[in-house]
Amino acid sequence: MKELIDLALGQGFTHAAALDPAALTVREEVRAMCAADKCRAYGRNWTCPPHCGTLEECGARIAGMSGGLLVQTVGQLEDSFDFETMAETERLHLADFYALADLLREKKPGVLCLGSGGCRLCKSCAHPEPCRFPERACASMEGYGLLVNEACEAAGVPYYHGKNTLAYTACYLFPAE
Repeated sequence: MKELIDLALGQGFTHAAALDPAALTVREEVRAMCAADKCRAYGRNWTCPPHCGTLEECGARIAGMSGGLLVQTVGQLEDSFDFETMAETERLHLADFYALADLLREKKPGVLCLGSGGCRLCKSCAHPEPCRFPERACASMEGYGLLVNEACEAAGVPYYHGKNTLAYTACYLFPAE
């Protein structure tokens, strides 16, 4: 696990820590937040609910994993209106997330990559047409019913980093070898 943590930190993440999939709980109330469709992706993105699977299917995928890695990118904002840093932090996090996902797919076949928010490989999802990159597309932690703060707590990584900070969190779950 130390090698994976070092790999993630070298990729550019602010924090990386081991995550036990058994400590994760899928929650109906999180999936209900997705169904409220505030992000405008529910039913419009192949990696978001309901297309990412039922809560039971998502829970079964997580339960089939034996180890995990939680990663986080933290941005320091000048103030609560620092939209430029917010956008840059998200851009950096997504670039690092997908780059590490590609590396981990080679090292750990069957890895389940769960990002912060729905898949963003494409400017707009091809839905309802077939996914352009099904081998690289990643669902979100929330779409799988996970509370990000609980995942952070399970990995020993702070969820909140203080005033004028913004954190993007994702995880990679690994099947038994």
